[in-house]
Amino acid sequence: MGIDINQPIFVISVAAELADMHPQTLRQYDRLGIVSPSRAPGKSRRYSQRDIDRLREVQRLSHEGVSLEGIKRILELENQVAALQFRVAELSEELQRRRSPMEARVFAAGAAGDVVSLVRGQRPRARSQAVVVWRPRPGE
Repeated sequence: MGIDINQPIFVISVAAELADMHPQTLRQYDRLGIVSPSRAPGKSRRYSQRDIDRLREVQRLSHEGVSLEGIKRILELENQVAALQFRVAELSEELQRRRSPMEARVFAAGAAGDVVSLVRGQRPRARSQAVVVWRPRPGE
């Protein structure tokens, strides 16, 4: 069992040391909404490993000359991209789940015009039946 990187466990002094920053810098980033840690019941800040990683990214961007407003916008866009990628993965999985049973549906058309559902790989009983594979069109 690994450590949850989203678990807020570090107090500000430890987070500052891990991110190689001054605690006052972390407070400023919190006020600006760049890195907003969780709050413990006593209102003290608690940082997660994800917050520490984000602070290191802020520091890297700052050393490259990006302004704090620019850093904030970059982080917002990265969050949007991550959320959209997660949603695409969810929708792709749902689409795959929906397709699989539908693609496996096989029907036989009887001599009297009736429709009989068959298990995949099963043949119709009477020779007068034709096997038709039904695949839904997109949007069905």
